[in-house]
Amino acid sequence: MPQDPFDRKQDAPPSEVEHIKRKSHYLRGTLATTFQDLITASIPEDDNRLMKHHGSYMQDDRDLRNERERQKLERAYQFMLRVRAPGGIVTPEQWLALDRLAGQYANGSLRLTTRQSFQMHGIIKWDMKQTIREVNDALLTTFAACGDVNRNVMCNPNPDQSVVHLEVYEWTKRLSEHLLPRTRAYHEIWLDEEKVFDSQEGEEQEPIYGPVYLPRKFKIAVAVPPSNDVDVLSQDLGFIAIVEEGKLKGFNVAVGGGMGMTHGDPKTYPQLARVIGFCKPEQVIDVAEKTVMIQRDYGDRSVRKHARFKYTIDERGLGWFTDELTRRLGWSLNEARPYRFDHNGDRYGWVKGSNGKWHYTLFIQNGRIIDEDEYPILTGLREIAKVHTGDFRLTPNQNLIIGNVTSQHKRKLEQLMQQYGLTDGTRQSALRRNSMACVALPTCGLAMAESERYFPSLLAKIEPMLEEAGLREQDIVIRMTGCPNGCARPALGEIALIGKAPGKYNLYLGGGFAGDRLNKLYRENIGEEQILESLRPIIRRYADERQEGEHFGDFVIRAGYVKEVHSGLDFHD
Repeated sequence: MPQDPFDRKQDAPPSEVEHIKRKSHYLRGTLATTFQDLITASIPEDDNRLMKHHGSYMQDDRDLRNERERQKLERAYQFMLRVRAPGGIVTPEQWLALDRLAGQYANGSLRLTTRQSFQMHGIIKWDMKQTIREVNDALLTTFAACGDVNRNVMCNPNPDQSVVHLEVYEWTKRLSEHLLPRTRAYHEIWLDEEKVFDSQEGEEQEPIYGPVYLPRKFKIAVAVPPSNDVDVLSQDLGFIAIVEEGKLKGFNVAVGGGMGMTHGDPKTYPQLARVIGFCKPEQVIDVAEKTVMIQRDYGDRSVRKHARFKYTIDERGLGWFTDELTRRLGWSLNEARPYRFDHNGDRYGWVKGSNGKWHYTLFIQNGRIIDEDEYPILTGLREIAKVHTGDFRLTPNQNLIIGNVTSQHKRKLEQLMQQYGLTDGTRQSALRRNSMACVALPTCGLAMAESERYFPSLLAKIEPMLEEAGLREQDIVIRMTGCPNGCARPALGEIALIGKAPGKYNLYLGGGFAGDRLNKLYRENIGEEQILESLRPIIRRYADERQEGEHFGDFVIRAGYVKEVHSGLDFHD
């Protein structure tokens, strides 16, 4: 059995969440009876904490809070449901199933997340069990899409269409499957699986996670250079594929990244993962398992905002971690091998793959797929899915690849794209094509400011500056979030806006174009007018003074606007 974290000496007692998990009998809690309660649309907070491990959590429509309170009504409670899809790949049949569920039970839209998974919003309590059951019927799952476990494992969706992609993707799926919790709670509660043992604690085991799982969420990604679209250095654990002479030799291992922080708390910060060595492909599962178990045993279980893996490593040291990893593995990683990242964005339009099939990358603004009057993208993709014989691939940048299209079907799909106005984004500015935003208001309870709903209009006001400066087609990575938890990986943006209060944002500059450098605070707590005033002279100067091939993030550092940041330990200095 794994070490019980409650038996380990800590500076402070475990947090309340740890006790909730401990008492839950392997993530069951009272969820089964809670979702049979028809008196209220909400669920108790203890169950909401456990619900995350099942791929969902309760929200409410914050736009309606005041009005419902005035009418003395319960808040407009609803649930977000997240679907795991390792590497972001689903079949046309699965796409159609999720499309149907979004219309039948959710708010009529699908959202592609920055972790290559799907989210549906607006599902009411009474429909949750049926929705999850039908996700399972489509051979997908919501299990462990949230919670204190390993989340959806990311993978480059088609790295320059190389012949090694399928091999890398297979390792991604194996990682995801191996690190799933072993509890049968999900199957019992949502799929009506018959209990095969009584409910006495101790009869079920979690060989990797133990009875209280991890101190916080854990994120893994697999990158294939020269593309760093998965932002591998932002992950708790990253694997960087080493390809030589067209063959996968293994993976460099990077540990201790993470984006989240808390405003005003210098003890919290975003961090970049550090490369510690190289392993063979067949060793990757063992490395991942032992890394997760080290965090299980040594992560902070007292203070949740200090519980991520990056803090465990930063406080104990990289040398401590590599020694502990070697001890548990029984062998040592080899010396890291050379690699190079060029970018972390997507490549739009048609590209012919090494297998002779075609791949089309479609621009999805902030990942939201919903029909609008002049852009019926949801309907268009539904019609494509009905005739598509390949697959759909969600990118880490919230876009969509219509993948593995045969030459015979390519013309038919082009006709449907034209009919519904679906575009690869070439009519959009390069800034917009390189943008990402989190959901934020009205559903995210953590949001301090708008993000997804507001970002397009802000971009429309920045774009004329770029046009005037002759930079419309200059790739600049820009990201926005409604709070500092980092869901759109803002700390890696060349320009980033992180919500501070309604209508107010912190402006960060200087992230690495290839996702290999953190940005730095430039202006604090500013509104739209100040954001535009701050960016206008920098954009103009960049246009006039940039060196050949110099990216915006590199320029603002060279020009002295912000300092270079390669470690989260220097983020607040």
